[in-house]
Amino acid sequence: MDQLLGEGLDRQVYAAADAVIMRRGRTWFFRAGVHGPTAGHSLRMFDLASVTKVMSTTALVCSFAANRQLSLDHEISRYLPDAALKSATIADLLMHRSGLPAFVPYFDEALKREPRLLENQAHPELRAETRRLVSDAIRKTVSSAPIGAAAVYSDVGFLLLGQVLEVVGGAPLNVLFADLVAKKWALPTAGFRPISEPISPLWTEVVATQNQRPREPAPGQEGLWTVASVPDVRGGVDDDNAWVMNGVAGHAGLYASALEVGLFGQAILDGRLHLPVPWERDSRTPDSTRTYGFDTPSETGASCGTRIGKRPPGAIGHLGYTGTSLWIDFARDLVVVLLTNRTHFGRANVAIREFRQRFHDAVVDSFGSD
Repeated sequence: MDQLLGEGLDRQVYAAADAVIMRRGRTWFFRAGVHGPTAGHSLRMFDLASVTKVMSTTALVCSFAANRQLSLDHEISRYLPDAALKSATIADLLMHRSGLPAFVPYFDEALKREPRLLENQAHPELRAETRRLVSDAIRKTVSSAPIGAAAVYSDVGFLLLGQVLEVVGGAPLNVLFADLVAKKWALPTAGFRPISEPISPLWTEVVATQNQRPREPAPGQEGLWTVASVPDVRGGVDDDNAWVMNGVAGHAGLYASALEVGLFGQAILDGRLHLPVPWERDSRTPDSTRTYGFDTPSETGASCGTRIGKRPPGAIGHLGYTGTSLWIDFARDLVVVLLTNRTHFGRANVAIREFRQRFHDAVVDSFGSD
């Protein structure tokens, strides 16, 4: 594992990486500080990107469902009466079958309307107002396909789900996560990073991704927005939609150390964090690999390699755009966390895809036939 992580650094798959492997309730491998002068820090905070969807949003759905504050069958109009998407349920959003588009650059209009957001200042009132306006735009987003017609991985769906959770919990997502997830599962440094608030003193280092705002378009997103980028002096969450929402959103924005992501995975493996239904693949949506909030390994080209999830009852996991991942193999009693900042070398750097598969195969191989 050490050799592989070092190889990824040398090949510029990423500029920083931490990893955790847990099996049968034990931490078998913990490597933190894979890069130069900060080697040895055990609480480096990584931008988890879309791992937020499971570690925060899905976890909060679990908490509210356990307390019967919501049901997976409830339509989102029950909580957001002005939402354009009326009949989609909580389960539809979790399964990415709601028909909502994959991505909308809400930040483009927000930054054109208020360029002061790009200044190296907090502007708390301005950021709160921008978050409200972006939230309104999210609720007005219309579907691009019928519910259940296809599984389309949608940031928009989880942005909407984040708003549902704030209505149910009566508090912002960052507060709900801190109270109902981080405290309960002993994740002392995991949390969101509101731009208008000071950085937590517990964060010994925040691993950098890129240094411009908005970020460069990802491959396939060219031309989707026109606002010009400027140097990102203050930093903050990599995702631009989360950034204009003051760093707190249902689809991205969470930061955590590799060990904390591993502990979260272990809580699921132990059955301490769960929904009232099994983590089964969506059987009603054509060609879907999704389950509630999580993904499952695809037949070919799975990000978790060729071994994880091959034995019943399979595996669940999730990726983050910045180069992060969490995979949980139920049959092997195994949790694998790999956190990197692969976008540090540009969004076109996709070497993490092949590397991540090799890494997960090597993890399983290291246990032999056991």
